[in-house]
Amino acid sequence: MMARGKPAPRWLGALFVALALAVGLSACDAASTTTTSGASSHQFGVQTKTSGCQAHNGLPDSACTPGAIIASATTNQICQSGYASSVRNVPTSEKDHVYAEYGIASHFSGEYEVDHLVSLELGGSNDISNLWPELANPTPGFHQKDKVENYLHDQVCNGSVPLATAQYEIATNWLAVYQQMGG
Repeated sequence: MMARGKPAPRWLGALFVALALAVGLSACDAASTTTTSGASSHQFGVQTKTSGCQAHNGLPDSACTPGAIIASATTNQICQSGYASSVRNVPTSEKDHVYAEYGIASHFSGEYEVDHLVSLELGGSNDISNLWPELANPTPGFHQKDKVENYLHDQVCNGSVPLATAQYEIATNWLAVYQQMGG
């Protein structure tokens, strides 16, 4: 306890400055965000590869599609009806670029869906680092991932799962969530 009338130690002032900077920086809407869940961490929005991308067993190439989030998106916002359609903006030129990253020169209608790894319903971004060409078949494919997106959105909105946890789970292994759902 400090004595009355004694000035605060210098380190205390430095601590307050450091905390203020940390809070200010965390409020920035950066495309790159690190989320920690348990002992693992995930770097959102940082592509380390932009060609030669290969999906494996229903999951995107994590070097090409690590996922990206809108850092300022809140649970209250994403749980509002119409939120996803209000932020959806992926032009055909960007979809074509995604196909090129994954080496897909041609495809037929319904074979692929350029999908958001972290869905817009979970605060995902339209950034190319969050997009990948997801196959419909074999199962599980994009239809099953849609069920995972809806399930996690419901879990976040009813307060069962924190938004950051749902974002991490879908970005790192949506198939594991699908299996937990009994898929």
